[in-house]
Amino acid sequence: ALTPPPGGWVRAVRDALGMTTRQLALRMGRSPMTISDMEESERVGTIQLDTLRRAADALDCDVVYALVPRVSLDETVRRSALRRAERELGRVDVTMRLEDQALDEAELRQRINDFAERLVDTNAIWDTPGT
Repeated sequence: ALTPPPGGWVRAVRDALGMTTRQLALRMGRSPMTISDMEESERVGTIQLDTLRRAADALDCDVVYALVPRVSLDETVRRSALRRAERELGRVDVTMRLEDQALDEAELRQRINDFAERLVDTNAIWDTPGT
């Protein structure tokens, strides 16, 4: 993932261009204090996208906004399905153990994997919060 500079992108680009806060303020039709506040809000992660776009325009830049998955989307779906299957079949396993009808570990794992595959095929994993 791309890590922003410590002072934020607006400040980094403005500094690289040799542009003062006052000069950026003039280009944006804002006060220098507003620019300082904007740069601080970007630094702490609270800047609004439309504000960032206006600053980018004044700096002759484009804003690139993206969600970058930490793992493949397929992997996210499979992990979520497996977690849900483990939760649901784990409850059944506890009940079966109490009734002395427990499955061996390999059979339980196979049932969990099969159930997870069915969940993936139906997209049902998203019906339960936290999966």
